[in-house]
This record gives sequence, C-alpha cells and structure tokens, in this order.
Amino acid sequence: MASILTQFGPEIWLAEGPTITATAGFHYPTRQAVIRLFGNQLFIWSPIALTAELHASVSALGEVGYLIPPNSLHHLSLGDWQRAFPQAKTYAPPGLREKRPDILFDGDLADIGQPVWNTDVKQVVIGGNLITTEVVFFHLASRTALFCDLIQQFKPGWFSGWRAVVAGLDLMIGAEASVPRKFRIAFTDKRAARASIQKILAWPAENVLMAHGDPITRDGQAFLRRAFRWLV
Repeated sequence: MASILTQFGPEIWLAEGPTITATAGFHYPTRQAVIRLFGNQLFIWSPIALTAELHASVSALGEVGYLIPPNSLHHLSLGDWQRAFPQAKTYAPPGLREKRPDILFDGDLADIGQPVWNTDVKQVVIGGNLITTEVVFFHLASRTALFCDLIQQFKPGWFSGWRAVVAGLDLMIGAEASVPRKFRIAFTDKRAARASIQKILAWPAENVLMAHGDPITRDGQAFLRRAFRWLV
C-alpha cells in the first residue's frame, strides 16, 4: 500500500485531511504533521480524520507516542486516534480540557515541553487571545515552525459570496500568509503575546507549516517577522 504521508523534511511528514465546515458555513482544509522523535516514537501534531490508509502509513513510521492538538479548535478526531493508538499519550492545550470533558488527557502543554520530546521539538504558548490559546512548535531537525490557526492563507476562489468578502476583510486571503484580523483584535494582552512571539522569532526557522495554507519552505524566520510585524 502506498503511503499517503509526504515527507516534508528530516523526520517530519505531512498528511492532508478532508475539508471541514466550521461556524457560519466556512470550510477549511485540514493537515497534520508526523514527527519521528529519537527512539522512533511519533509526535502527531493536529490529528486529522483517521482513515485505514493513514493508520497504516503512520504505523509504518514507528510507534505513535503523543497526540498533540495545538489549540482548542483542533480536537474533532482525537477520540478516534486514542482508540486506535491506546498506548499514546494525549496533551491538552489551554482550554481544551474544559471543552472536551469526554477526552482523557495525560498532561498539559506549557512553554516548556515534555522531556521525552524537548530535545527534538520546542514549544511556546501564545496566550491572551479570546478565540483560542495556540501552542506553536519548532522541530529542530527540519528547522520547521508549526502554526495551527494563528497564521492562515486561502487562495482566491476558495470562499464564495459573502464569505469571500468576509475572508478578504479578515486578511485570510492575500499574497502572503498572515495573522487573520480577528486573531489580532482578540489579543487582550498584546504585551504578553509580543513576548511569546519574540521567543518564536529567535528560532532558526527555515520552514513554516500551518494548518490552513501552503507551507513556507525558505526564509521562514524572515516570513515570521513580516507576519508579526503588526505586533512586534
């Protein structure tokens, strides 16, 4: 069986999932990343809908060790992954425990990562946002920063009608991926957010992944500085 995973860099693979419909009928593509840690344990970032093909492709890489929803919006498939990989530990971003009391979590995501992945993957919590608190990760081997919803880019024509107008005003559609306007407005503590972003800008990022938008595959650090110029 051919793998449906695409290798993005050293020890990191991507899988594209189905389109989902969110509030007010806006539809979004889905994407997950699989990072193979030292010792062959797999770090599953933003788990998407689990199919038999995806199950087989992921299992061929190693043992699923950690299920990581990056914010409180990306959780719909967690239960399926937990049932398929009962040995995996699931870590909650801020706000998700309260939103999903039916999910058993093994720990919480904070600025300091777990020792089992901290030598391979770094993380920063960007708090103070009314929409969601996002945890941003950095995979050292591939020099890849992983954003979930905080940076987005949709191609012209993805939305239609009034949704296209709203998406344009929200900066979701543009020549380059950016932070949507609603997230910018929703920061209640820009000073704290600025401090978090400064930590991220210190990462030697060459690539930037996002759940909704084409990956950035060169000059990632410069791209991030442009994306957060409005804040820093």
